[in-house]
Amino acid sequence: MPYDPVMRLPIGDVPLPVMYPATVHFATDQVHDLTWAVADALASGGILGRVQPGMRVAVGVGSRGVAEIAAITRAAVGALRRAGAEPFIVPAMGSHGGATAEGQRGVLAELGVTEETVGAPIRTSMEVVELARLPEGPPVNMDRHAYEADATLVINRVKPHTDFHGSIESGLAKMCAIGLGKVRTAEAIHAHGPNGLRDLIPKAARIVVEKGRVIGGLAVLENAYHQVAEIAGVPPAGIGTEAESALQARAKSLMPSLPFAQLDVLVVDEMGKEISGTGMDTNVIGRMLLPGLPEPESPQINAIATLALTAESHGNGLGLGLADVIPERFLASVNWEITHVNTLTSGFLCLWRTKIPWIAPDDQKAIQLALRLCGRPDPENALVVRIRDTLHLDEIWVSKALLPLASALPHVEVGDRPVSWCFLPDGRLEAMPPRA
Repeated sequence: MPYDPVMRLPIGDVPLPVMYPATVHFATDQVHDLTWAVADALASGGILGRVQPGMRVAVGVGSRGVAEIAAITRAAVGALRRAGAEPFIVPAMGSHGGATAEGQRGVLAELGVTEETVGAPIRTSMEVVELARLPEGPPVNMDRHAYEADATLVINRVKPHTDFHGSIESGLAKMCAIGLGKVRTAEAIHAHGPNGLRDLIPKAARIVVEKGRVIGGLAVLENAYHQVAEIAGVPPAGIGTEAESALQARAKSLMPSLPFAQLDVLVVDEMGKEISGTGMDTNVIGRMLLPGLPEPESPQINAIATLALTAESHGNGLGLGLADVIPERFLASVNWEITHVNTLTSGFLCLWRTKIPWIAPDDQKAIQLALRLCGRPDPENALVVRIRDTLHLDEIWVSKALLPLASALPHVEVGDRPVSWCFLPDGRLEAMPPRA
């Protein structure tokens, strides 16, 4: 008979714990005038001073869900044009978009970056120019359109990486090395695993900066509410060096986190590529799942139930292995061709992260199965948190058993009335309503 991977055996009476809404308060640093902030960053970083009238400047934009990316790009285009340059946009996103030129143009459009919205042409190609080879072997490539321009400016969010930890993680150096390097450099560096990423990205970035006429970068830092907290102009010498490292430390201080160090179950409504490169931010859930590397000390979560893949992921399920239980509808939404392209590019980094978790028939049974497997004999007293996704942690649900811990935290405010687990007729868990 055909194999059915869905867990359809009865798991017994597993009561869902009583839940309460909670608000987690984070730092609220925010840039309100993006146009001014971008122009000031380009000027203070010495970037505009490198622009000569008539220069063709490629502006590298990536695939991540950077807050206000269209507005920031438009402001950068405007500032470059006022300085006399002729800016155009190039996708700097490695193998994303199915590793095709039109796919990458489509990714930009989904982020709101089009020729109409940013006021500059978009030139897409997967063709690259090899600039050099690292002693370790990987080629250092650069998008041909960017290489043939007179100068290149990169725009990216600086934040902790989901695959490794170091002084330089996800940011301008990564965009220069892997984003502009397209699929060839992305695959070659990822093949060296997490330590290779940590060590090779800054080296490759320095070659791209020096041989590819990179005039600087706009570093975007976000607060825990996915708002722009700071925009910094980084000169060429600062990309992949101390200046970017300082921004990395600042970004870590702003990132959101779960307020508890130990949980029995975490329920994640959605994961997706626009939320994190691994679908769920590994720094938030405390799971790296990289062979040979230690797991983070905190948080420790016994079981994670992830209920859906966002529409914006277009079926890219990379990272689903970070979950322990998913409902059948999640698995049905995965486009395995797209997922496998991204997984093969990531190589060793996704050896475990794309394994298929336990599959439950629907959302309710997925949560119950996670409770059944979490090691808690009395699930009604389990330490449970529900979140929308790993990017939005300000409005969460906490189980009754967590109330004493939550009440002792000054940055957590818990509602006084419980909320209900509401499941729709098709088995989906109803979306979390905003707190009144």
